[in-house]
Amino acid sequence: MQSQHAAKRPAPPSSDGPLVDVGQAEAALVEHYPRLVRLAYLMLPPEQGGRSRRVLTAHALVQRALPRGRTAAPAIPAQPRKSADGRAAHSARPARADDEDGGPGYALVRLQVVRTALRACPSRRRGARRRRAGLSALPPLPPLPPLLPQVWGLRLFPRSGGAEELALEQRLSALSGPARAAWVLRGPERLSDDDVRAVLTDAGVADAAGALREADRVPAEYRLLGSPAFDPCSLQARPTDLVRRRRRLKAALAAGAALVVCGALFGLPDDGWGPDGAAAPPYALNRAAQAALDPGKLTRVSPAVWKSSARTDFSVWPARGDLAGDAGLLRRALAVWARPGQRVRVSATPGTPSGGPAGPPQLLYAGTVDNARVVILHDGLRITRYAEPLDGAEGAALDFARVDGADRAGASALVLGRSDGNVRYLTAPWVRSAGARDLREPGADTADLSLTDGVTSPLAGPVPKPGSCTSWNVLELTDDTGTRLVTDLGELVPAVLTAGRPGAAGAAAGAEALRTWSPFACSLASMRSAGVRSVNAWAFAEQPLPDASGSAAWVCTRAETWQGGGTRVLAQFHTPGAPVGVVAAQAEDVPQCGEREPRVLAGVLWKSGAGTWYLLAAGSRGTTSVTATGGVEGTAQGNLLTLEAEQGAQADLEGTLENGAPVTGLH
Repeated sequence: MQSQHAAKRPAPPSSDGPLVDVGQAEAALVEHYPRLVRLAYLMLPPEQGGRSRRVLTAHALVQRALPRGRTAAPAIPAQPRKSADGRAAHSARPARADDEDGGPGYALVRLQVVRTALRACPSRRRGARRRRAGLSALPPLPPLPPLLPQVWGLRLFPRSGGAEELALEQRLSALSGPARAAWVLRGPERLSDDDVRAVLTDAGVADAAGALREADRVPAEYRLLGSPAFDPCSLQARPTDLVRRRRRLKAALAAGAALVVCGALFGLPDDGWGPDGAAAPPYALNRAAQAALDPGKLTRVSPAVWKSSARTDFSVWPARGDLAGDAGLLRRALAVWARPGQRVRVSATPGTPSGGPAGPPQLLYAGTVDNARVVILHDGLRITRYAEPLDGAEGAALDFARVDGADRAGASALVLGRSDGNVRYLTAPWVRSAGARDLREPGADTADLSLTDGVTSPLAGPVPKPGSCTSWNVLELTDDTGTRLVTDLGELVPAVLTAGRPGAAGAAAGAEALRTWSPFACSLASMRSAGVRSVNAWAFAEQPLPDASGSAAWVCTRAETWQGGGTRVLAQFHTPGAPVGVVAAQAEDVPQCGEREPRVLAGVLWKSGAGTWYLLAAGSRGTTSVTATGGVEGTAQGNLLTLEAEQGAQADLEGTLENGAPVTGLH
């Protein structure tokens, strides 16, 4: 069946079109400048050096779009054609604030912007990309100077958008250049498909119909283009690396002084270059800093040390990986750690310093992981992960995680890498086996994972879909002391899962612990990227429900962090038949539900099957009475309270402990 875009290809524009001189073209460019820059920005490939570079390139392409003399305008309207009743052919698309017809001058400048944007592809893999995109007929674009365009001392980029804008940007990034141009000409420019084919053909695209078919894959979400995330004329300004600029200035001054000295020395007699004539380098590192950057001085632990050591933490991990002897890779990793460049993505868990090592660190791993070379180092306080792509050092990443005080459980695994929604772990030398378990399915069997030199096979990461959570995959590790569960929360060190009363909690791998965790597994998503060290689930009460609705479970989950502060406590409530529990109360940096204060009191408004609303409250063991005041009032002896209430009512809770001390509701 023939595609809807396989219509007869329009003939090339005739040179008999209206002539446009430079003045007309300049007037159209100035009047419609924001519109043209947005057009160029949307058509440029996302890999155009990041958002800042892409913005500057878009402005440069528009400003280079003026013709050199009188030029025939293309036979394509600057605005959409009108139907017989006078309405725009694309009336379903959103209106634009600059709907005035730009005339032949605008059509000519727009064509030049489209042509140059399609040719402004990165130099790497340019030939293959141009052939796939149908651009083989286009001559190469005269390149801009390597460092231009540039705004010295500032980084300019559009404001960040929301989830919808990010999703649209990702969809557009998957399209070829002609397809992106087709999508933009259809949307913001509101051209018909025939006019889009004509513009692309005039711009040198060999397969304009194919570009339209490819553009069909992206929904017509043109309303999102009004967001500041797609406005290259409304920008944020941030400084470049100030410390690096200062260092470069000092280095430039030192280099200039060295050139002056060298020039003077060349004018001296031959004996002017004696043994002591060589100048010292412009700067020098102390011995500790030099040793920290020397891959030959890295600490490497023997594979058998952990068996006899009194410590079971990262300090006894051996050096592993197929690239552990690659001095060049290790030198790059150490240099980037000490002086990360502007293009290196650096991340650190809360409370983790990101400075260079004070001395030679310990090598834990250096090897190939999926499509990257990865180096993991330990300096006693932090785990540092350096990763670079296999095809070069562009796009390197540097991640830090604080691990001081790690015990056997906390030092049982590290995240090596994430790819396509999967996670690979590097396990401790004492781990004998690894498996994958769905925390939402406590009765399901564990899926075995292979271990190769301590590296696991890929495990699907715990990334629930927005609005739903049907599974939460965790890593199950077994050693001579038992089995424990850890989960990836988006950081280098996975969080250890435990269950039980604070102070007496154990690993969450047992049948009862798994049943406790099952309804509340998805609440772990709220603890991502917070430097979480461990999360404990404590079933502190079970409450009979009114109207013969069964019994509800009260569970308190407490996340401890590596930095000590920033703890997060959730009191959660689960009724029979409900797929997941709900958060009844939450607090941060409080001692409740922890080893120092193993007590908690929380309440929730609940609607029974008969349609009656109730205030339900429960306290932990040792609570002798619970009182509600405010929107609902009443007192109950013991640790459970059930009172009829109005929908939306609010109440304050207070309980009394066995020793007479008060306890307030978690909030």
